[in-house]
Amino acid sequence: MQESGYFNKYNPIDGVWDEMFGADSNIREHYSKVINYLSLESPDELNKKEELAKRLFMSQGITFTVYNSGEGIEKIFPFDIIPRIITAAEWAFVEKGIKQRLTALNLFLKDVYHNQFIIKDGIVPIDIIYSCPHFLREMYQLQVPYDVYVHIAGIDLIRDFDGTFYVLEDNLRTPSGVSYMLENREITKRLFPDLLPQCNVRSVTEYPALLYKNLLALSPRPVSNPTIVLLSPGIYNSAYFEHTTLARLMGVELVEGRDLVVDNHKVYMKTTNGLQQVDVIYRRVDDEYLDPLVFNPSSMLGVAGLMGAYRKGNVAIVNAIGNGVADDKAVYVYVPAMIKYYLNEEPILKNVPTYQLGNPDEKEYVFANINKMVVKKTNESGGYGMLMGHASSEAEIEEYKNQILKAPRNFIAQPTISLSASPCYIQGELAPRRIDLRPYALCGPHGIEIVPGGLTRVALKEGSLVVNSSQGGGSKDTWVLGD
Repeated sequence: MQESGYFNKYNPIDGVWDEMFGADSNIREHYSKVINYLSLESPDELNKKEELAKRLFMSQGITFTVYNSGEGIEKIFPFDIIPRIITAAEWAFVEKGIKQRLTALNLFLKDVYHNQFIIKDGIVPIDIIYSCPHFLREMYQLQVPYDVYVHIAGIDLIRDFDGTFYVLEDNLRTPSGVSYMLENREITKRLFPDLLPQCNVRSVTEYPALLYKNLLALSPRPVSNPTIVLLSPGIYNSAYFEHTTLARLMGVELVEGRDLVVDNHKVYMKTTNGLQQVDVIYRRVDDEYLDPLVFNPSSMLGVAGLMGAYRKGNVAIVNAIGNGVADDKAVYVYVPAMIKYYLNEEPILKNVPTYQLGNPDEKEYVFANINKMVVKKTNESGGYGMLMGHASSEAEIEEYKNQILKAPRNFIAQPTISLSASPCYIQGELAPRRIDLRPYALCGPHGIEIVPGGLTRVALKEGSLVVNSSQGGGSKDTWVLGD
């Protein structure tokens, strides 16, 4: 193996699983080809590649929005040029675990909106379900096509200090980020065209075709060419780039609420040739804004009467409405029990140990150990509303405790997981930064398919454990190697 100044200066973080270096300071075999390749590149050449990546992201409009930023609306999504590499064996384990988990979560959603056996048998407490703001009584006894509620899932995975994979959270409503997975791969092809085939990296580019195939299969009308639309909140949404990308790659219409109308319990799209019936809606609008007649009456993003058309079975909606009850962080605690209850199997992927602050004993324990905890709101996302106990002042902790005491059910706590580290190209040198992984699973009438890869998010600030783009994180290409 080539000696390289980049890797000689690399200092793994003590007590943290390093994706590239083993415990004996030897480079893991699946990184060897990448290291040999990079060893032949001068810092000047790598700097040029990094600059090219930034220019490509800017020219292609690969951006996201930070609402609380004073710098304007859109920002380039930071991209690290060094790939995160996963072996075939590791991926097989992850894939099997995600399929098991999603099968159970889908069964849970069907059950909780129909017979509620899991509540009657005391596996999940009734008050946890009924106090969840995303449990929608409007979905009770509503039949969804093929009993599939979660058509698209983004399952956030992390690795602890010993390399064990844990599920950090389930995203089952309108998971975002898949366009960055696709664009990261396209950028990598430009930067390292020879390296991908040399390393036998599996492709992720089939994702739009797989999604389109699943959407077609959901059409309630037996027509050869169903009308599929992607419903977006519009240009000011943080993921608007993703909406345009997916609509373009699938060849479907990108619409907003004002482009659709409901007549006689059927949904129509306004076109220059008149109204065209819509069969399937891939929506990126949250539940509460979908239908002002049923949910938020002031919503300008949805379509009046959409829920009536959905209830009649005249339109399929992806993901199903009401899925938030399954990815509520207070319900997350019970997913291993769901797997045992519905599938009679032991969970393949572990949950992070989680304390419910609505439980007085667990709340007392968390308050006593809050410096070692991450406390989260049960229905926030994007890294907002978190307390990182080890990095917070006494005043911040006290203020957060007061919030918890007002509504303890709305909070959970988890021990601070170290998060694995991966080499990143930072100012001309390689340095370890913390990462997570969001693989994307597609559930259709014919089963669950997962493209080999996902979005690896990176906490680019040194010492940070927060990978969300809204909190200063970036991403890198995720390589899953073939057998």
